[in-house]
Amino acid sequence: MMISPSSVRFTITLLLTLLFSPLTLAQANNNEVTVTIIQPGNGPQVTKAHRYSSHVTLYIQNTDGTKTPSGWSTRKSHGATSDQPFAFQPGVGLITGWTEGVLKMKEGERSWLSVPSEKGYGGQEMGRPSGSGGGFYIPAHSDLLFDIEILGREEDVTSQQDL
Repeated sequence: MMISPSSVRFTITLLLTLLFSPLTLAQANNNEVTVTIIQPGNGPQVTKAHRYSSHVTLYIQNTDGTKTPSGWSTRKSHGATSDQPFAFQPGVGLITGWTEGVLKMKEGERSWLSVPSEKGYGGQEMGRPSGSGGGFYIPAHSDLLFDIEILGREEDVTSQQDL
């Protein structure tokens, strides 16, 4: 049985396609927001129908897997002057990646939200570098990493603090 050169080329092309297609899929998934649970929540799922109170620390996610503080946190333990929860409503005045991520969370949950640049601030830098007196800074095209804890619905958190 003789194998033709065109059969060999076809086989090699097919093998290369099969071998490298996972890389293509991985590259496509780089535009996905991922949520990694630090502490599970026992409350209801976050929805677009409510405002929520949260503690947040924002990092720049480096290509080597490390993280760099952006200078913005609502936690005293992470550099804020005091614990100052951040109120938000998914889909209202937020970056796309934040909304996509928090909608995968439950009240009471603390998670890492990995947000690719395209679903963050894209080519726009935010804040000012620390050397120029800025409080926080996000370079253009930065992938973001949020350490976020959903404290609960804003009205529920407020009424608990009043007790």
